[in-house]
Amino acid sequence: MRAEPTVEWALDHDGSTRQSLEAVQFRQRTLRIEQRGGPGAEPAGKEAMASSVSGRGGPWLLLPVVAAVVLVLLAGAEPAAACYPRVFSFGDSLADTGNYAFYYGNYSGEPALRPPYGETFFKRATGRFSDGRLILDFIADTMGLPFVRPYLSGRKAEDFACGANFAVGGATALSPDFFRARGFNIGERVHLDMEMKWFRALLDLFCPGDLADCSDMINQSLFFVGEIGGNDYNLPLLSRVSIEKIRTFTPSVIAKISSTITELIKLGAKTLVVPGNLPIGCVPKYLLIFKSDNKEDYEPETGCLKWMNEFSRYHNKLLLEELEKLRKLHPNVTIIYADYYGAAMEIFVSPERFGIENPLMACCGGEGTYGVSLSATCGYGEYKVCDNPDKYGSWDGFHPSEAAYKGIAMGLLRGTYTQPSIASTTSSCPQLTELGSSVEYKVLYDL
Repeated sequence: MRAEPTVEWALDHDGSTRQSLEAVQFRQRTLRIEQRGGPGAEPAGKEAMASSVSGRGGPWLLLPVVAAVVLVLLAGAEPAAACYPRVFSFGDSLADTGNYAFYYGNYSGEPALRPPYGETFFKRATGRFSDGRLILDFIADTMGLPFVRPYLSGRKAEDFACGANFAVGGATALSPDFFRARGFNIGERVHLDMEMKWFRALLDLFCPGDLADCSDMINQSLFFVGEIGGNDYNLPLLSRVSIEKIRTFTPSVIAKISSTITELIKLGAKTLVVPGNLPIGCVPKYLLIFKSDNKEDYEPETGCLKWMNEFSRYHNKLLLEELEKLRKLHPNVTIIYADYYGAAMEIFVSPERFGIENPLMACCGGEGTYGVSLSATCGYGEYKVCDNPDKYGSWDGFHPSEAAYKGIAMGLLRGTYTQPSIASTTSSCPQLTELGSSVEYKVLYDL
């Protein structure tokens, strides 16, 4: 058993000097913009950043372009070709690569900002809500890009040469006002409108005075809109709001996702990935909280709660229908549905294929059938941590383990769970084409 450790947190460096030629050229363009008299202002979210700047543990600096090129030449290899020059991501804790600490403060008390979070891959807490890499990390790496930088960690246009991540742990699609109007208080938190405000502020940094100058950059980028919406349901569920009432929120959640996609398209986005929700009936904490003595409440093939997974499918059904409408309205835009639900269910149905032995258990948490308890939380109080996180489907009872994230990412990258496939959207991504044609991905490309 572990007691709560001393708070220690460091922002993740991209760990790579790989830069596509287009990314290098983009950095040079942004440098010229600043030399012409760029804004010189800090990105939106300045107030939140100011409250936590003293706890950053030092700035996160990207290597200068020249140094990166020199290192590559010394290594005797050319820079890896990137499928897209940059990625922009919106969402919640499933995609947050470090924004939480900057927005809420490094000493906010959030366990994800300290060990044992991050212990599997980064060997330290990076602000990710897992033991290692997330789906977004695996996708960026496969596409030849560095891990997507948290927006709140940067200040200059050149900091975001390869894109930016606006996702924040705990974020919702809808604003707190939506819930207050319906008699439910979720407190003040980041939501999609705020993340879009940050994106517009970043565009002002790239192209001060004229967003039209950013059009080429935007339409060549890959956008991830989500996963988002899970917390719009999680927060009420944990407060025991009835599932019938929560279902009435879903059309509004979908409408917000849709309006965000529409806004990005108006700004010039041409390729967007929109993930659905995960099967929440397989979440260990929910399996404990909503434990039932009725066997009929569980899926016989997985042991997940039927009614909760049915709700996830309801959200995803409405999302799919909305995406089809958007495709008809914008025929020149590629809108990819990422089936997180289907990819995750592969793990719960056949965990052995992914080397997972305990798909419904948390590695870090408390005692009990699902590795969680009501009195212990990963990283807080008296808690336990397993010796081999790669054998578990969940890291902390709410968030998947790196092993599960990897399995889901591979399902998306190989084209099985994206409609249309990501590989089909670009002609300059041989690694995705090869990955999709591989029957056993570990033989060809083991992330």
